[in-house]
Amino acid sequence: MKRSNKTIVLIIVWIGKWPWYFPYFLYSCKFNSSIDFIILTDNDDIPINISSNIKFIYYSLDDFKKDASDTLGFNVEIEKGYKLCDFKPAYGCIFPELISKYDFWGHCDIDIIFGNIRSFLSNKVLNKYDVISARHDYLTGSFALYKNGLLNNVLFKESKDYRRVYTNTQNFCFDETNFAFKPFEAGFHYSKIITEVESMTHVVKRLDEEKIIKAYFEFQILEGLAGNMLWENGRLIYRNQVEIMFYHLISLKCIYTEELDINKMLPERYRIGKNKIYYR
Repeated sequence: MKRSNKTIVLIIVWIGKWPWYFPYFLYSCKFNSSIDFIILTDNDDIPINISSNIKFIYYSLDDFKKDASDTLGFNVEIEKGYKLCDFKPAYGCIFPELISKYDFWGHCDIDIIFGNIRSFLSNKVLNKYDVISARHDYLTGSFALYKNGLLNNVLFKESKDYRRVYTNTQNFCFDETNFAFKPFEAGFHYSKIITEVESMTHVVKRLDEEKIIKAYFEFQILEGLAGNMLWENGRLIYRNQVEIMFYHLISLKCIYTEELDINKMLPERYRIGKNKIYYR
């Protein structure tokens, strides 16, 4: 008898206008039909034809401040949407009604184009691990999963600095490394990487080492201006030989743009070059 997949929901909170690449994100979500995406936003420009696994909920920054403050028990400080990055690890705590029926909840950015997520996150992986990152060296804010449970949903509280992070308008890159990317990339032990606040990477690596949780760190993404990628029917292939889980447009979006069309019809096959996206 075939075992059913572990259920997954990814939560996105987006404040403001949609960027040009948003249709690419949505289209790639559509092809991951066994995973649900919930987008909370104050933008009322919603696509006409939405895949059944994507749900939009109207939601303002003031709504988030109230919900987060009520849930955490103190007044949170947030003035701009970008500060939401610090709150991503707390989404499971802040939005319990949205995650209640799922085995895993997570967060992701919208400046990414997914391949086939399930090709990388099999039931074997999901059965074994509590926290899943898309990189081998630190916890990724662009995509991370947490097993739905009492400890994991409040794992952010294991940081001695979480109250400071959530009561300060400054962005601390708390969901990742508190900007200590280079030391983690270089392989230094988390205890030797001294930062202004104890980030989620510090927390997850520490608790994994203490055997309180099991964390999965595996390199499954492309970033930068890699180029030579083919997206075809929900799969993302690099150099015609390596399948990847998703491409993070963090660099490409700075040098390339298109006119936004929220209902843009994308082909079932296109290529991502070093400085553009093209169809042929």
